[in-house]
Amino acid sequence: MKRFAMIGAAGYIAPRHMQAIRDTGNALCAAYDVNDSVGIIDSYFPEAQFFTVFEKFAASLDDARMSGEALDFVSIASPNDLHAPHIRFALRHGAHAICEKPLVLHPADIDTLQLVEAETGRSVYTILQLRLHPSVIELKDKVARHIAANSGHRFAVDLTYLTSRGAWYFESWKSDPRRAGGIATNIGIHFFDMLSFVFGDTIDSDVTVCRDDAAAGTMRFANADVRWFLSVNADHLPDEAKATNKRTFRNILVDGEAFEFSDGFTDLHTKSYEEILAGRGFGLDIARPSVVLASSVRTAQPRGLVGEYHPMAKAIV
Repeated sequence: MKRFAMIGAAGYIAPRHMQAIRDTGNALCAAYDVNDSVGIIDSYFPEAQFFTVFEKFAASLDDARMSGEALDFVSIASPNDLHAPHIRFALRHGAHAICEKPLVLHPADIDTLQLVEAETGRSVYTILQLRLHPSVIELKDKVARHIAANSGHRFAVDLTYLTSRGAWYFESWKSDPRRAGGIATNIGIHFFDMLSFVFGDTIDSDVTVCRDDAAAGTMRFANADVRWFLSVNADHLPDEAKATNKRTFRNILVDGEAFEFSDGFTDLHTKSYEEILAGRGFGLDIARPSVVLASSVRTAQPRGLVGEYHPMAKAIV
């Protein structure tokens, strides 16, 4: 049984980490969050210590280590801008780090974390669960077979992802680009990683338009040209979603054919933990391309409706 601590225990994604720790037969020993709305812990690890003061949390980990009960892992689900310092904290307390996406906001942070890995002998892993989704793996294999039989073929891909958020979103850290990295980082990075996983290395990217609630752009990968659109605004939902009161719309077209992967998400955090514990987790080098790509989107100058662009970009110009 491995000993875990968690940073960011009151966040939206924290229960998935708690379930993954439990499902893999391990123990959550201590948890921290500045907010105390963490009753969900009782559903998984009612005996876990909980702290709202970081210094007390850190002291408890030191006490445990000195008493021979050192941590094996720290799971990190804190706001995005705190991932890098919290990962450093975990490594320097003798634990491996498992961090939610985006792993970090800035590519330079990955370079620094590699130095801390070498210094401490501990490793950093991130959650890139779409790489473990059966349908995504099947698509990757299908693309590879097609390229092998049709050398030089470039796939045309349209990615559309809308996940509606209420007014609370724009009062939270998630809407602050300095903290969350903007919409492309906050809700798009796992799709950007999936695209590079399936279609190869990134060649370049452009941003058509970027707002607080929506963004659109284009990307070229080794084997695909991609048009993408992301939004958290319910007004942007297509009519078919509104007609059925759906708050989320996800659609990927590959050469005009819909790629369906709506199901199969429920246990992907557990699967991610299983892979990490088996020594097959996604480390810094694997996370780097999507961090670089999201950073380039965040810092790009939008070019407007020029050249190729996603059809829904017209709605947000």
